[in-house]
Amino acid sequence: MTDEPIVDAMEEVEEAVVETDEAIAEEPVAAGLARIVVKRSGVETDDAFPVNPPATLGRFDPGVGPIDVDLGNLPEAVYISRKHAKITCEDGVWKVVDLGSSNGTFVLRADFEKVDEAELEEGTEFALGNARFVFHLS
Repeated sequence: MTDEPIVDAMEEVEEAVVETDEAIAEEPVAAGLARIVVKRSGVETDDAFPVNPPATLGRFDPGVGPIDVDLGNLPEAVYISRKHAKITCEDGVWKVVDLGSSNGTFVLRADFEKVDEAELEEGTEFALGNARFVFHLS
């Protein structure tokens, strides 16, 4: 008994994986592929949260109900409202929308500016209260 059929099958699988990886790399970023990364002391951390719009950001509370991105485990969570902001994507335009939060939503331009709504692009820095994030298209 030879190993040729097994080797041939393995080569076919490897080729399929490479073709799939190449196809994924060539695809444009889809509307649902984004993440926000916590930034502390001027540096992005390993704390990252996937965002699939429309996504409500905040802290889970049984009295308020579920949210899409639960930031409650962050040390900065005391500044984040239960339903703080929403990230949306319509026609390829990403936005952050404040949901009437107690401590505000801010976007870094020349300085942090308090916003009710603002566009997000790759690398946009924003804050929910005192918690800072960087928006990334995955």
